[in-house]
Amino acid sequence: MQVINAVGRRKTAVARIYMKQGNGAVTVNGRELKEYFPSEILQIVLNQPFTAVNATGQYDLKVNVQGGGIAGQAEAVRMAIARALCEANTENRPALKKEGFLTRDSRMVERKKYGRRKARKRFQFSKR
Repeated sequence: MQVINAVGRRKTAVARIYMKQGNGAVTVNGRELKEYFPSEILQIVLNQPFTAVNATGQYDLKVNVQGGGIAGQAEAVRMAIARALCEANTENRPALKKEGFLTRDSRMVERKKYGRRKARKRFQFSKR
């Protein structure tokens, strides 16, 4: 049985997945999907690539994800799944590309600058 592994990133989250033929079992960091991502929205985000190519429940996933917050982690896993589906079947690529699942979202948190309160916020300015 062929195991496909892929990497997905979003903000500071990095997801490594191992995908093989199966019946849709997903374990994230050794825990069940619904336990790790209790929010239904994040579960939907994670399953979007499967619904885009009509492959829901056809693959088992073992996911290792670290860094970032829960939303960034879910989107990192989504990207990794999309990359793995492209590797599994090249015919899936146009549908996933159209939805934007293969594009790395490069937006990151801007660093705080010295002499300022936050990244862009300045201290109050008084002309007189």
